[in-house]
Amino acid sequence: MLPDCLSAEGELRCRRLLAGATARLRARPASAAVLVPLCSVRGVPALLYTLRSSRLTGRHKGDVSFPGGKCDPADQDVVHTALRETQEELGLAVPEEHVWGLLRPVYDPQKATVVPVLAGVGPLDPQSLRPNSEEVDEVFALPLAHLLQTQNQGYTHFCQRGHFRYTLPVFLHGPHRVWGLTAVITEFALQLLAPGTYQPRLAGLSYPGAEGLAHPQQPLVSPCQASSTSGLNKGL
Repeated sequence: MLPDCLSAEGELRCRRLLAGATARLRARPASAAVLVPLCSVRGVPALLYTLRSSRLTGRHKGDVSFPGGKCDPADQDVVHTALRETQEELGLAVPEEHVWGLLRPVYDPQKATVVPVLAGVGPLDPQSLRPNSEEVDEVFALPLAHLLQTQNQGYTHFCQRGHFRYTLPVFLHGPHRVWGLTAVITEFALQLLAPGTYQPRLAGLSYPGAEGLAHPQQPLVSPCQASSTSGLNKGL
């Protein structure tokens, strides 16, 4: 059963679990930060995603992502980076007190640290947002119930120089496929928001307080060819 992630009790539980890691990570430098917006769409708990503009340069144009970007020297910390970038990309102002805490950092292909910032943004209609068309092509929400259904979960094998290295999650059957770093961050969020309901498919990835636990420090590389398995690898 899906827990009431948007209740006051659910929020307090998450804030308590994240408190230690949040204090540590806010004091450390990072290369970039993203906001993981937990919202309510017509009363249904969901995560908010963006589709990066196809006009951007770089390998990630047109990919699904969370709002965010590189840390600016003027930013006080990674929380301020995530909030600033969200307002610039989506026109969505999220007060700092709505931040629940920081999830485990992930690493981009250049091994730069990206810190996910979980925040409750309240009731929201994605179609009412006015995203910056230079950075974002589309904004959409995926209900937590959709993300938690096993038929919508899969994996991608990654290899380097022709050899298998590791496997990362992918979330399917929404408006767009969620994969790569965004899928890893989504998995971290689901482990926190729906403990006991979401079962991660990656060995070594679990989330109580993130202290002393292994996480994927390897940078993402090109995906290997993978065979299709029902409920695991559809759509790859």
